[in-house]
Amino acid sequence: MKKEYDFGSGKRGAVVLVPAGKTRVTILLDDEVLEWFRAKVHEMGGGDYQALINSALRQHIGQANEPLEEMLRRVIREEIPSPERDRTGQA
Repeated sequence: MKKEYDFGSGKRGAVVLVPAGKTRVTILLDDEVLEWFRAKVHEMGGGDYQALINSALRQHIGQANEPLEEMLRRVIREEIPSPERDRTGQA
């Protein structure tokens, strides 16, 4: 090791640059939530658990902005069997 180092040309800040359209944040998540997302990524054969969390949040936002009438229709379609479907649930 050197006795002294020259940091005169050093830059402050994050080592990894944040891509445009992204914001670096620090949040506290429950251990179980984080483990669930990591397990899902592992089940899918790899990937980025942070991207999966982002996708889940986007899906939630999309459903939260869904008009009440559309939401009711979607829930009814999901929960009440259609007369066109046979007993196995297939159309």
